[in-house]
Amino acid sequence: MKLQRLLSLTRQAVDEFHMIEEGDKIAVGISGGKDSLTLLYALSYLQRFYPKHFTIEAITVHPGYEGFDLSPVQSLCDKLEVPYTIVHTQISEILFETRKESHPCALCAKLRKGAFNEKALELGCNKIAYAHHKNDVVETFMMSLIMEGRIYTFSPVTHLDRTGLTLIRPLIFVEEPDVKGFMKKYQLPVVKNPCPVDGYTQRQYMKELLANLNRDHHGALNRIFTAVMNGELPDWVMARTGGRLTGHTDKFEIR
Repeated sequence: MKLQRLLSLTRQAVDEFHMIEEGDKIAVGISGGKDSLTLLYALSYLQRFYPKHFTIEAITVHPGYEGFDLSPVQSLCDKLEVPYTIVHTQISEILFETRKESHPCALCAKLRKGAFNEKALELGCNKIAYAHHKNDVVETFMMSLIMEGRIYTFSPVTHLDRTGLTLIRPLIFVEEPDVKGFMKKYQLPVVKNPCPVDGYTQRQYMKELLANLNRDHHGALNRIFTAVMNGELPDWVMARTGGRLTGHTDKFEIR
């Protein structure tokens, strides 16, 4: 995928769901993975021509793992002229030494989000941006349907009432294979996840299930996404009409 296509899809999402207003300062969550670096690229270029002026701050929450080298991300931010902040934490120590968690993912996500939101507010941001893409939308929808028996997926825009921040997801029209293509074409400096329990998850299971479904029934993923778009889910309707959904966090953590 070329940059022009990425910007077109990003602007489509931003416009349709009223994600950006004049004067916004947006904190972009950078994990070091392909998705967040693609989002960084998209917003850094979008701000150069978007009719509503906005600024961005890149933020990475460092969990404290050894060998988590973020210097390539710093170099990319310098190239894109985006301010970059690394929040150093003791999350790994809390999880594996103090609490000795056997299933640390939920607590890790909560601690990382808390540290990210705190830094975003400290930097004067009023919005935060996550790099969830179209596949993430469909995977979450299917996980909710199959594992919980409810019709749900995260919203394009969510107001976090505890912090006053608004969470936006500008990549929801971008498919994961296109993100991978963009990563290769523009040689994004992806940093490997250092988490010692990083591995097979329920989300990975759903990703593989949908890949098989899409292979056997070509276009299935896009049809499910269209069903979400047309399904009158309250939070999606509110986002499209410029309303606001309040909440605290997402049910499923995107790894």
